[in-house]
Amino acid sequence: MPQQRFITLSDVAEILNVSVSQARALVRSGELPAIQVGGRGQWRIENTVLEEYIAKRYEAAKKASFGPPPAP
Repeated sequence: MPQQRFITLSDVAEILNVSVSQARALVRSGELPAIQVGGRGQWRIENTVLEEYIAKRYEAAKKASFGPPPAP
């Protein structure tokens, strides 16, 4: 069976190991792009978008861990 293109907020929360409220906050802030579908406006996140978000967070963490060089 092929992988689904879009996943729910609860799926995102499980993948990122955060609460659904935290996943929703990422979407509402625009940090994690998503679309609303259906009559109730359910949020859906594209798998590739989530993978890009994760990669960007790893890159940001790497930059933060190395930080600026120490002052002489």
